[in-house]
Amino acid sequence: MTDRVVLAYSGGLDTSVAIGWIAEATGAEVVAVAVDVGQGGEDMNVIRQRALDCGAVEAYIADARDEFAAEYCMPALKANALYEGRYPLVSALSRPVIVKHMVRAARQFGATTVAHGCTGKGNDQVRFEVATTSLAPDLKTIAPVRDLALTREKAIDYAEKHSLPIATTKKNPFSIDQNVWGRAVETGFLEDIWNEPTKDVYSYTDDPTFPPVADEVVVTFTEGVPTAIDGVAVTPLQAIQEMNRRAGAQGVGRIDIVEDRLVGIKSREVYEAPGAIALIAAHQELENVTVEREQARFKRGVEQRWAELVYDAMWFSPLKRSLDVFIDDTQRYVSGDVRMVLHGGRATVTGRRSDASLYDFNLATYDEGDAFDQSQAKGFIEIYGLTSKLAAARDVKFGNGVDLSAPADLAAGAR
Repeated sequence: MTDRVVLAYSGGLDTSVAIGWIAEATGAEVVAVAVDVGQGGEDMNVIRQRALDCGAVEAYIADARDEFAAEYCMPALKANALYEGRYPLVSALSRPVIVKHMVRAARQFGATTVAHGCTGKGNDQVRFEVATTSLAPDLKTIAPVRDLALTREKAIDYAEKHSLPIATTKKNPFSIDQNVWGRAVETGFLEDIWNEPTKDVYSYTDDPTFPPVADEVVVTFTEGVPTAIDGVAVTPLQAIQEMNRRAGAQGVGRIDIVEDRLVGIKSREVYEAPGAIALIAAHQELENVTVEREQARFKRGVEQRWAELVYDAMWFSPLKRSLDVFIDDTQRYVSGDVRMVLHGGRATVTGRRSDASLYDFNLATYDEGDAFDQSQAKGFIEIYGLTSKLAAARDVKFGNGVDLSAPADLAAGAR
């Protein structure tokens, strides 16, 4: 029986050529797998037919938009996941769901190997292969660009020689990956980190320098998940799509950073994630009024570790799974409404309300009706500062107290 290879197929030049390239290099039949995670572009049926026309023996097509939004983007939202404090894990989130469908196709069509189009210096090669071995340790992986010497020049020559139904002349100066959670742009002139991004870099967001009239929006959350926008019920996918539209129109979610890649190099990346950034801002503020202080403090460290694990290809890892349990527990009372104003590249929270709020007006107010017993503050401060007081007294006893003498220049001025 002929071996089969499942190939992550985008419909573009490189993966179209990879179908025949893999077959010739390995003697295996190729099954193309295309997964819709909200990246837009061509109709999936068109992509399916192109895969078959390029020599695939089977084409597996999956509409994973709702699955991606609910099972991958929503956990990221609950975690307020921002790698290195800024990147909402656009590409990193999509790889596990794509691999899940690739493994499913491998089982369905009897493949022994999965293939992807990643290079040898990026993060995605790690994400595809670690996710594959996490779900199916018996499957092998290959990367035509990395392992079978498939360069772009060779791809163009191959496509023209074999009359493949794919354009070979247009070359976008950028490497772009996009889905419903956001858009990632790299390479080209962006590799010079002094160069400012030009207007053609952006697609999901309008120029925030000249915004339209400010847009006020109310997002309703139920246990950390957006369930309505301006009172209209939405699914997770609809929530992201609607906020992409409205926040994108205001230029919200443009990110230009130099980040630390998993493979050890620094890389300049430009991201657009209008819906993700706006929803995270709203979610964080609702947590501020519904999550208990110590739980919230600990969660911030968990959020950072969660984002690092997902970025570093550990979606299916035991630690990530354990952190998910903690994060889900913190969302028990994260229900309510957040009002935001979207304008000029900013998503600004202007109001919040929740039946599960820990904010007590009568304790917080300085006006009449104040229920806070201020007479207890003095004793609280004495006890709270006791350990510092004792340590300071010891320092003074041994001559290690804080030097309170004036600097020489100040002392001279005093005279």
